[in-house]
Amino acid sequence: MRRHLILATGALTLSMFVAATAAQAPQGAPPGGAPGAGAPQGRPGGPPGGPPGGGPPGGGPPGGGGRGRGPQTPPLIMTSTAWEDGGVIPDKYTQKGGAMAPNPALSFSQVPMGTVTFALIMHDPEPSVPAKSAKGDVTHWLIWNIPGTSTGLPEGVMQGDLPDGSKQQSLRGQGYMGPGAPAGPYHHYTFTLYALDTKLDVMPSQNAADTRAALLTAMEGHVLGKAVLVARFHQ
Repeated sequence: MRRHLILATGALTLSMFVAATAAQAPQGAPPGGAPGAGAPQGRPGGPPGGPPGGGPPGGGPPGGGGRGRGPQTPPLIMTSTAWEDGGVIPDKYTQKGGAMAPNPALSFSQVPMGTVTFALIMHDPEPSVPAKSAKGDVTHWLIWNIPGTSTGLPEGVMQGDLPDGSKQQSLRGQGYMGPGAPAGPYHHYTFTLYALDTKLDVMPSQNAADTRAALLTAMEGHVLGKAVLVARFHQ
């Protein structure tokens, strides 16, 4: 009789222990405490297995949705078949061959979308005589309102206003003035091309330096792209 009572008491105690253990186990978790389908992973807002804070897999910034900055706009490019950037410009395009030397052909590529006109400024930043312009150097060529559909400038552009609406000026006239540095260190003649989203309401003035200053002011806030080509020269 006493043996049966002990067995019954043991069975009752075991049943109460199992019931208590089941009541304390989290819902949806399998026995043993291993993570199951109901166990959350990561912080709120993140996909299962994602990084803390809900960021995209792969370590992207939180809340970025995997979006980056996108492809960068390729830079405007200006080249010439007459010389390589930083090289010596042929005598044909300099004052060594005469005051009316033709301009070199120039090519434009990777033109930004929305370009309405181009403006080109050529100057010598190392004048061998006292500065003749407000910029402290010599203005060798200004040509602006070049149509945005242009792919470049041909060799020997005629002087003055052009049929396509382009206007020109230089220190000595209404068109290209070739390099003329004397013997000594090379001068670095700099051609700077601007792609613009507008047409410039600028007229040639009596002084090329004033016209250049007016162009730079008018271009402010309208530059879509810029390219530079440098030519070296001395006598």
